[in-house]
Amino acid sequence: MLSMAIGVLWFLIGLIILAGVVWLAIYVIESMIQPIPEPVKRGVWLVVLLLAIIALLTIMLGGGLGSIRSPFH
Repeated sequence: MLSMAIGVLWFLIGLIILAGVVWLAIYVIESMIQPIPEPVKRGVWLVVLLLAIIALLTIMLGGGLGSIRSPFH
């Protein structure tokens, strides 16, 4: 149970970092290169959402991410 809780916490940290990187990439591309069409942005966020759902389900079902140990041990 504790390993699942740790896995969920690492998942949330990774999700925040991933969302930040995706948002920053979209911001930089739009501000320096050219505007990105709205359907493309929605598609990118949909892929991020699907990856997050797959990772969370993997943790909840006792897969690989749930057994990750903290690097601070």
